[in-house]
Amino acid sequence: MIAMMGPRQEAQSALFYDFSIGDHVPTDHVLRAIESVIDLSSVRTHLTEFYSSTGRPSVDPELMMRMLLVGYVMGK
Repeated sequence: MIAMMGPRQEAQSALFYDFSIGDHVPTDHVLRAIESVIDLSSVRTHLTEFYSSTGRPSVDPELMMRMLLVGYVMGK
């Protein structure tokens, strides 16, 4: 059974422009410090059993946790 967990996608450059967020975020930014400490790469493995094998693919759980963490840290 394949879970309908959204696929992990590598960054793609757009058709008419190339934008790298790494080039625009300062090296001393708090989110870079958090990125170096927190490893969320195993989240997908642990949550696979909670996703259905039918329906549309969901948002990647690692991405969702990152968005929640950014919201918490940035106070939004």
